[in-house]
Parts: sequence; C-alpha cells; structure tokens
Amino acid sequence: MNKIHGNLVNGEWIQSGDIRPNINPSDLSDVIGEYVHAGVAQVDQAVQAASVAQSKWARAGAGLRADVLERIGIELIQRSEELGRMLAREEGKTLKEAQAEAQRAGQLFKFFAGEALRLTGESLAPLREGVDVEVLRTPVGVVGLITPWNFPLGIPAWKIAPALAFGNSVVFKPAELVPASAWALAEIIHRSGIPAGVFNMVVGGPDVGVALTTHPRLNAVSFTGSVHVGEKIAQAVMGRGVSLQLELGGKNALLVMDDARLDVAVEAALNGSFMSCGQRCTASSRLIVSSGIHDAFVEGLTNRIRSLKIGNALEAGVDLGPMASEFQLANSVKYVEIGQSEGAELLAGGSRLERATRGYYFSPALFVETNNAMRINREEIFGPVASVIRVADLDEALAVANDSDFGLSAGIITTNPHTAAEFKRGCEAGMLSVNLPTAGMDFHAPMTGRKRSSFGPPEKGTYARDFYTAIKVVHQQWT
Repeated sequence: MNKIHGNLVNGEWIQSGDIRPNINPSDLSDVIGEYVHAGVAQVDQAVQAASVAQSKWARAGAGLRADVLERIGIELIQRSEELGRMLAREEGKTLKEAQAEAQRAGQLFKFFAGEALRLTGESLAPLREGVDVEVLRTPVGVVGLITPWNFPLGIPAWKIAPALAFGNSVVFKPAELVPASAWALAEIIHRSGIPAGVFNMVVGGPDVGVALTTHPRLNAVSFTGSVHVGEKIAQAVMGRGVSLQLELGGKNALLVMDDARLDVAVEAALNGSFMSCGQRCTASSRLIVSSGIHDAFVEGLTNRIRSLKIGNALEAGVDLGPMASEFQLANSVKYVEIGQSEGAELLAGGSRLERATRGYYFSPALFVETNNAMRINREEIFGPVASVIRVADLDEALAVANDSDFGLSAGIITTNPHTAAEFKRGCEAGMLSVNLPTAGMDFHAPMTGRKRSSFGPPEKGTYARDFYTAIKVVHQQWT
C-alpha cells in the first residue's frame, strides 16, 4: 500500500482530508505518491498552534534558532541528489537544475542560521538628559507563507528560513502541484528539533489560501504567484494590520546592443528565455535587439533552439524537460496562436511534442517581427515563448523595456561599460544583469521588483529582516 503523506499541524502528521495522486509530467503513468489536501478546519488548527508556539520560540534565543536552521540546511545539502531527483520527477525541470535547487535551498537555511545570530538593534544618541533611546527588532508573529510550483524547494526556503530565524512561527501553504517537494522539506524541518507548532504545513487549493490569509490570528503574509491571486490577497489583508509581501511576476526584457559579443548574447537569451521551460518569473520573454546585430542574433538563437534536446527530465543530456502541467502546456500553445494572429512571425518551435513517455512536452517558440503593443509582449506567458523586438539604439531599447506594467528583472548584453551604466540608471526593474541571463540570482542577494511585479520589502539576503521583523522604539529613564 502506498504511503499517505499528510499535513503537518502542531508537530503531528494529519492524514484526514482529500487524498490526491501526484503525477510525473515527464511520464503521466508515473504516480509519485499520494498526498493529503487540507481543509479549512486544519488551517485554523495550524494558525492556532502557531500562535501559541510563537512567543516561546522567540524567547528561546538566537542560538537555538541558528542551530535548528543549520541542521536543516546541512540535511538539504547532504540529500540534494535524492531531493533533486524527486523534484525533477515532480515538477519537470532537468535533474541538473533540480539538484542545484536543492543545494541552494540548503544554502539559504545555512545563510539565515547566521542571520539569526546577527540580528541587532540600535541605540540612539539621547536628546534629553537621562533618557536613553533603543530601537529593537522583534518578530512580527504568525506568518503565512504561500509559494508557487516552479521552485518548490528554493522559494519555500527563502521564505521559511528568515521567518524562523527571526523568531516567527509559520503556516506554510505550498502549491498543490508540488506536494512531494513540500512534504520532504516539511519532514526535514519537523525532525530538526524545532518545537511543535512553530512550523506547520497545509497543502490545499484556493479555499485553504483564503482561510489562511483571512485568519484573524495571522500577522503577516508572504506570497509568490500570479498578479490575479496576489491582488485578491492584498484586498483580503489590507486594513487588518497584516504585513504583506507580494512577488507577482514579470515581463522581462533582455537588451542586445550592436557591440555585444554574439555568443554571449545568444547563450544569455537561450538560458533566460527557455531553461526550466521559461517557467521562471525572471525569464526573458522580450528580446530587444538593436538593428546592427539583429539578423545575426536571430540566426544564432534559432540554431541553438533547434539544437536543444527535449525529453524526460531524469534522462542524461536533456536540456529541457516537460512543462509542469497540462495547463502550462495549453497556455503556451494558446500564446503561440495569439502571436500568430497578431502578425508575428513564428521562426522556431511552438508545438506539442511526443516522446517515449506521454508527458507535457513543448518545443520552445521564438517570434520575430514583433512590437511591444502585441499581447505576447504585454502579458506574462510563463512558458518557453520569446519575442524579438527590433530597435534602433539604446534609447529606444530602454523606452521599450520600460513600457511594461511589470518591472521585475532585465538585462543587457554589451561590451561598453558606459552603455551598461546608462542601462543601470535608466531601466525600471528591480533586478538587473549585465552580460548574463535575466534569470538566476545569488542566494544571498535580495529579490525585488517594481510596478506590478512586487509589493512590500525585498525577499532574501539581509534585507529579509525588514519584512520578518517589526521595529519597536523604547525611550527609558532610570532615576
């Protein structure tokens, strides 16, 4: 009999609820496991448990919190090959990418183990004789963390680790599509020595998300996902004194200038646009290319796209696995049809593929002769569909790049430092790259965006404390 994987509430694995199979997108006949989807009542139990446990966890001391996070990080790194294989099987990214993500998740926990020890306050110079002023950082309380399916270990790690490091308790709601990764992470955390109720996990759909974000005992919500859901969460928590952090995606631009090295430009575009099947919020979906290099760039990128090996995510030598779900596959097909209807020229890919095992395979699509008014250049596709926009110079490239509702990431390929400096000054995005893909960040650096891409303090790095702690100012006099 298959093991039933339950939800973690107040230190206990709860197996009551709707049991659903988890299917491998590389091989639809492969059932990874059976996972319990929580109901609204379990959400209430989890938040109540987190509320009771939080103050004790905060008082336990930074040393204990650091030790717990260090143990979690060490186990994630030691088991990264095994966990990466499970992740690739569940989500569809290649084994190499998946194992790197498991490693990164472990590094994030280890980083925040150190941050737990480095959290400091501040003493201000007194203005009144005998009156001392302290600025303290204290936990915000019970934090609800809602994460997407595309980085099922990495994104939970960069939310859970700082929340726990700074003395908060957590109710974690992972995406329904990736319960195996979430369960594996929760099981490691559960065995780390963390007190019951400090960390809780409830897998479920929109009803679970609503129950979590509207719970009266919740103090903060951090969400990564779609604009549509993020706006609903914002409406639910605003006016209730709940701290909010949203990461809502992008429509990211890679600028390729005439002086760029062609090989660097092609590889940066290939990686940023198509690796992980373009299912990254920082993926380059708009390739803004100056006219002098346009034709050579398009030819080079088209040849590289056609050379990609697409297949089962666990197979050696595979460059791209399947899309993560039937919905993601259908959505990419839909946008290829939209691009063609708008008059864009489909130069490569854009169709479903068949492989030895039945799965959600798709050939990366490249459009040329597009303009920034087209839907394929305005709307987030979240798939391996990229468009080339021809421009005259840097000024036009920046104007096109900034003409977007989003402002998450952007990049430029150039050999001129002055051009790069102008790009860094003028580009309206939170994360910039020079001669690198737009997707891919160092784990200790903050993640932030502008416009509709982000709301609230940055994630990751030392900046994470700004969301997971609250400022308390103390004036005191001793007579």
